[in-house]
Amino acid sequence: MLRALLLVFSVVAIAHAELCKPDAQNAFKVRISIKTALGDNAYAWDANEEYLFKAMVAFAMRRYSSKSTTQISNVLLCNVTDRVSFWFVVTDSSKNVTTVPGSEVEAAIRMNRNRINNAFLLSDKTLQFLKITSTLSPPVEPSTPVWLIVFGVVLCLIVAGIIFLVVSGIQKHKKKNKEATERENLEEKVEVTLENGIPCEALDLKAGHINGVFAADDDRFTSL
Repeated sequence: MLRALLLVFSVVAIAHAELCKPDAQNAFKVRISIKTALGDNAYAWDANEEYLFKAMVAFAMRRYSSKSTTQISNVLLCNVTDRVSFWFVVTDSSKNVTTVPGSEVEAAIRMNRNRINNAFLLSDKTLQFLKITSTLSPPVEPSTPVWLIVFGVVLCLIVAGIIFLVVSGIQKHKKKNKEATERENLEEKVEVTLENGIPCEALDLKAGHINGVFAADDDRFTSL
Protein backbone atom coordinates (compact mmCIF):
# COMPACT_ATOMS: atom_id res chain seq x y z
CA MET A 1 0.00 0.00 0.00
CA LEU A 2 2.80 2.38 0.92
CA ARG A 3 4.58 1.62 -2.33
CA ALA A 4 1.39 2.34 -4.25
CA LEU A 5 1.00 5.74 -2.55
CA LEU A 6 4.63 6.58 -3.23
CA LEU A 7 4.15 5.59 -6.85
CA VAL A 8 1.06 7.80 -7.15
CA PHE A 9 2.86 10.75 -5.59
CA SER A 10 5.81 10.22 -7.90
CA VAL A 11 3.57 10.15 -10.95
CA VAL A 12 1.78 13.31 -9.80
CA ALA A 13 5.10 15.06 -9.11
CA ILE A 14 6.41 14.13 -12.54
CA ALA A 15 3.19 15.29 -14.17
CA HIS A 16 3.32 18.60 -12.29
CA ALA A 17 6.95 19.04 -13.29
CA GLU A 18 5.95 18.63 -16.92
CA LEU A 19 3.11 21.11 -16.55
CA CYS A 20 5.10 23.83 -14.73
CA LYS A 21 8.37 24.65 -16.44
CA PRO A 22 9.79 27.66 -18.27
CA ASP A 23 7.93 28.48 -21.47
CA ALA A 24 5.49 25.62 -20.90
CA GLN A 25 2.02 25.92 -22.37
CA ASN A 26 -0.23 28.21 -20.31
CA ALA A 27 2.67 29.06 -17.95
CA PHE A 28 3.41 32.61 -16.83
CA LYS A 29 6.62 34.10 -15.46
CA VAL A 30 6.54 36.43 -12.48
CA ARG A 31 9.28 38.85 -11.40
CA ILE A 32 9.07 40.56 -7.98
CA SER A 33 11.19 43.50 -6.77
CA ILE A 34 10.50 43.72 -3.05
CA LYS A 35 13.63 45.68 -2.15
CA THR A 36 12.96 48.26 -4.85
CA ALA A 37 9.39 48.76 -3.68
CA LEU A 38 9.83 48.77 0.09
CA GLY A 39 13.50 49.60 0.70
CA ASP A 40 14.47 48.99 4.33
CA ASN A 41 10.99 47.61 5.03
CA ALA A 42 11.40 44.82 2.48
CA TYR A 43 10.31 41.37 3.61
CA ALA A 44 11.89 38.03 2.71
CA TRP A 45 10.28 35.87 0.03
CA ASP A 46 9.74 32.46 1.61
CA ALA A 47 7.33 29.52 1.63
CA ASN A 48 4.67 31.62 3.36
CA GLU A 49 4.80 34.25 0.63
CA GLU A 50 4.58 31.51 -2.00
CA TYR A 51 1.51 30.14 -0.25
CA LEU A 52 -0.05 33.62 -0.24
CA PHE A 53 0.69 34.00 -3.94
CA LYS A 54 -0.98 30.67 -4.71
CA ALA A 55 -3.96 31.68 -2.59
CA MET A 56 -4.31 35.00 -4.42
CA VAL A 57 -4.14 33.33 -7.84
CA ALA A 58 -6.73 30.76 -6.72
CA PHE A 59 -8.90 33.64 -5.42
CA ALA A 60 -8.56 35.46 -8.77
CA MET A 61 -9.60 32.31 -10.68
CA ARG A 62 -12.60 31.69 -8.44
CA ARG A 63 -13.69 35.32 -8.61
CA TYR A 64 -13.27 35.40 -12.39
CA SER A 65 -15.62 32.44 -12.81
CA SER A 66 -18.38 31.90 -10.28
CA LYS A 67 -18.44 28.22 -11.18
CA SER A 68 -14.70 27.77 -10.67
CA THR A 69 -13.56 25.27 -8.05
CA THR A 70 -9.89 26.21 -8.18
CA GLN A 71 -7.98 25.33 -5.00
CA ILE A 72 -4.61 26.49 -3.77
CA SER A 73 -3.21 23.08 -4.72
CA ASN A 74 -4.14 23.81 -8.36
CA VAL A 75 -1.59 26.63 -8.52
CA LEU A 76 1.90 25.28 -9.23
CA LEU A 77 5.15 27.23 -8.86
CA CYS A 78 8.49 26.22 -10.33
CA ASN A 79 11.97 27.57 -11.04
CA VAL A 80 11.91 29.93 -8.06
CA THR A 81 15.10 32.05 -7.88
CA ASP A 82 16.65 34.06 -5.04
CA ARG A 83 16.07 37.26 -6.97
CA VAL A 84 12.39 36.35 -6.69
CA SER A 85 11.31 35.22 -10.08
CA PHE A 86 9.36 32.07 -10.88
CA TRP A 87 6.90 30.43 -13.25
CA PHE A 88 3.39 29.32 -12.40
CA VAL A 89 0.50 27.46 -13.98
CA VAL A 90 -3.05 26.74 -12.88
CA THR A 91 -4.19 23.15 -13.28
CA ASP A 92 -7.71 22.07 -14.10
CA SER A 93 -9.38 21.12 -10.82
CA SER A 94 -11.47 18.40 -12.47
CA LYS A 95 -8.57 16.60 -14.15
CA ASN A 96 -5.50 17.95 -12.34
CA VAL A 97 -3.27 16.78 -15.18
CA THR A 98 -4.02 19.59 -17.60
CA THR A 99 -3.67 23.33 -17.23
CA VAL A 100 -6.29 26.03 -17.46
CA PRO A 101 -6.01 27.96 -20.75
CA GLY A 102 -3.67 30.89 -20.49
CA SER A 103 -6.34 33.32 -21.74
CA GLU A 104 -8.53 32.53 -18.72
CA VAL A 105 -5.64 32.90 -16.29
CA GLU A 106 -4.66 36.22 -17.88
CA ALA A 107 -8.23 37.53 -17.69
CA ALA A 108 -8.51 36.52 -14.03
CA ILE A 109 -5.18 38.18 -13.16
CA ARG A 110 -6.08 41.39 -14.98
CA MET A 111 -9.47 41.49 -13.26
CA ASN A 112 -7.93 41.16 -9.78
CA ARG A 113 -4.56 42.84 -10.35
CA ASN A 114 -5.04 45.51 -7.70
CA ARG A 115 -6.07 42.95 -5.07
CA ILE A 116 -2.97 40.87 -5.79
CA ASN A 117 -0.68 43.91 -5.69
CA ASN A 118 -2.14 45.08 -2.39
CA ALA A 119 -1.65 41.66 -0.83
CA PHE A 120 2.12 42.01 -1.32
CA LEU A 121 2.33 45.81 -0.87
CA LEU A 122 3.59 46.11 -4.46
CA SER A 123 2.55 47.69 -7.77
CA ASP A 124 2.43 46.71 -11.43
CA LYS A 125 6.08 47.80 -11.75
CA THR A 126 7.37 45.75 -8.82
CA LEU A 127 5.08 42.72 -9.24
CA GLN A 128 5.35 41.88 -12.92
CA PHE A 129 3.45 39.21 -14.82
CA LEU A 130 5.68 39.25 -17.89
CA LYS A 131 3.09 37.97 -20.37
CA ILE A 132 0.19 39.89 -18.87
CA THR A 133 -0.13 43.56 -19.71
CA SER A 134 -0.62 46.01 -16.88
CA THR A 135 -4.10 47.20 -16.15
CA LEU A 136 -4.94 50.87 -16.34
CA SER A 137 -5.39 52.59 -12.99
CA PRO A 138 -8.92 53.67 -12.23
CA PRO A 139 -9.57 57.34 -12.99
CA VAL A 140 -8.96 59.65 -10.05
CA GLU A 141 -12.14 61.36 -8.96
CA PRO A 142 -11.80 64.93 -7.69
CA SER A 143 -12.46 65.37 -3.98
CA THR A 144 -14.78 68.29 -4.79
CA PRO A 145 -17.93 67.46 -6.83
CA VAL A 146 -17.96 68.84 -10.37
CA TRP A 147 -21.27 70.63 -9.85
CA LEU A 148 -19.82 72.52 -6.90
CA ILE A 149 -16.84 73.65 -9.00
CA VAL A 150 -19.16 74.88 -11.77
CA PHE A 151 -21.36 76.67 -9.22
CA GLY A 152 -18.32 78.39 -7.72
CA VAL A 153 -17.13 79.58 -11.15
CA VAL A 154 -20.58 80.96 -12.05
CA LEU A 155 -20.88 82.69 -8.66
CA CYS A 156 -17.47 84.32 -9.09
CA LEU A 157 -18.47 85.60 -12.55
CA ILE A 158 -21.70 87.07 -11.15
CA VAL A 159 -19.87 88.80 -8.27
CA ALA A 160 -17.25 90.15 -10.69
CA GLY A 161 -20.02 91.50 -12.95
CA ILE A 162 -21.74 93.25 -10.04
CA ILE A 163 -18.47 94.83 -8.89
CA PHE A 164 -17.77 96.01 -12.45
CA LEU A 165 -21.20 97.63 -12.74
CA VAL A 166 -20.85 99.39 -9.37
CA VAL A 167 -17.36 100.71 -10.14
CA SER A 168 -18.33 101.84 -13.65
CA GLY A 169 -21.43 103.60 -12.21
CA ILE A 170 -19.32 105.46 -9.64
CA GLN A 171 -16.84 106.52 -12.32
CA LYS A 172 -19.63 107.79 -14.60
CA HIS A 173 -21.15 109.75 -11.70
CA LYS A 174 -17.79 111.37 -10.91
CA LYS A 175 -17.29 112.20 -14.57
CA LYS A 176 -20.70 113.90 -14.79
CA ASN A 177 -19.98 115.97 -11.67
CA LYS A 178 -16.62 117.02 -13.07
CA GLU A 179 -18.14 118.06 -16.39
CA ALA A 180 -20.85 120.06 -14.60
CA THR A 181 -18.25 121.86 -12.49
CA GLU A 182 -16.13 122.72 -15.55
CA ARG A 183 -19.23 124.00 -17.35
CA GLU A 184 -20.10 126.29 -14.43
CA ASN A 185 -16.57 127.68 -14.28
CA LEU A 186 -16.64 128.39 -18.00
CA GLU A 187 -19.96 130.21 -17.71
CA GLU A 188 -18.58 132.38 -14.89
CA LYS A 189 -15.66 133.47 -17.07
CA VAL A 190 -17.77 134.58 -20.03
CA GLU A 191 -20.59 136.03 -17.94
CA VAL A 192 -21.07 139.78 -18.37
CA THR A 193 -21.76 142.02 -15.39
CA LEU A 194 -24.90 144.03 -15.07
CA GLU A 195 -24.63 147.63 -13.83
CA ASN A 196 -27.85 149.57 -13.23
CA GLY A 197 -29.63 147.04 -15.35
CA ILE A 198 -27.37 147.72 -18.37
CA PRO A 199 -24.95 144.97 -19.42
CA CYS A 200 -21.38 146.07 -19.78
CA GLU A 201 -18.00 144.47 -20.10
CA ALA A 202 -15.79 144.03 -17.09
CA LEU A 203 -13.37 146.85 -16.46
CA ASP A 204 -9.81 146.25 -17.39
CA LEU A 205 -7.98 147.74 -14.43
CA LYS A 206 -4.53 147.52 -16.00
CA ALA A 207 -5.39 149.12 -19.34
CA GLY A 208 -7.81 151.67 -17.79
CA HIS A 209 -11.07 152.87 -19.26
CA ILE A 210 -11.75 156.13 -21.17
CA ASN A 211 -14.88 158.07 -20.26
CA GLY A 212 -16.64 159.15 -23.46
CA VAL A 213 -17.97 162.39 -21.94
CA PHE A 214 -14.54 163.78 -21.24
CA ALA A 215 -13.27 162.62 -24.59
CA ALA A 216 -15.98 164.71 -26.34
CA ASP A 217 -15.10 167.81 -24.28
CA ASP A 218 -11.46 167.59 -25.28
CA ASP A 219 -12.45 167.87 -28.92
CA ARG A 220 -14.42 171.12 -28.31
CA PHE A 221 -11.48 173.00 -26.90
CA THR A 222 -8.52 173.94 -29.09
CA SER A 223 -5.12 173.73 -27.72
CA LEU A 224 -3.22 176.92 -27.07
